[in-house]
Formats: sequence, structure tokens, C-alpha cells
Amino acid sequence: MILEGLRANLENHPDFEILVVDPASDSPLEALQFMCPAVVFFDQGDNRQDFLFSLLRQPGLKLIGIDPHTRQALVWTGRRTAAVAAADLIRIFQLTEA
Repeated sequence: MILEGLRANLENHPDFEILVVDPASDSPLEALQFMCPAVVFFDQGDNRQDFLFSLLRQPGLKLIGIDPHTRQALVWTGRRTAAVAAADLIRIFQLTEA
């Protein structure tokens, strides 16, 4: 329900093109890779969404999981950073902690 409302609102925005992929289809990953999206919204409660994490290898792609029960969004990006020392890992943790 929340994703349908989000879709309806975004479809009215002139800067966005909304494409829908059924996660229950035979090849949702292939469809998403073919579309080359900038953002993928998905229902965090849907257990069929694990394949989306493989999409993070696409530069600039953001995955936004929507929890329909809490109405919260969680954003994953494929952005990389150097982590060659413990201090680097601590800095990454501190940036994501907020």
C-alpha cells in the first residue's frame, strides 16, 4: 500500500520515469539490470528481495527499502571507500551511525 502511494506520487513528478518490476517474475534481476535504474524502491518485508543487493555493483544505484509497518525507509548505496586500517572502518561506522 505504501509503495503504491509512493509510486502514484512519483509518477506525477516530471523528472521521474517510474518502471515497475514484479519480484515474483521469472527474471526480476535481469529486468532491473536492463532498465539501468538510478533508484530501486522495494518492500523490506518481502523476503523475495534478496537479489537486489547484487544490483549495488551498478555505479550510483541506490536501493531504498520501505518498511510498510513502521513507515521507515532504509537506503543502501554501492558507494565505496578505502578501508585499509581500523581507523578507516571506525570512520565509516561513525558516518553511518547517525
